[in-house]
Amino acid sequence: MQKALLAAAVAVALLITYIDSLPTWDDAGVIGLFVLAIGLWIPLRRILLTHDFRLLIVLLFPLVGVYAGRAPGKLARKLLQS
Repeated sequence: MQKALLAAAVAVALLITYIDSLPTWDDAGVIGLFVLAIGLWIPLRRILLTHDFRLLIVLLFPLVGVYAGRAPGKLARKLLQS
């Protein structure tokens, strides 16, 4: 089972690397949502088991990272269009 999961993780990482290398691909939002979708179940499971909603703070880190990574690209596109 672990070998299959490792193979799947490597395949997804290679796919993301290929897509990320395309010149017109702006992936900060897409990859961020992908990471959030993968990492979301861990705190949610813990919240359901313990009813401790402080774990929602854990989700702030990927959200801040996504929007911090996306902001420079949006700003650059806005400046180039003006």
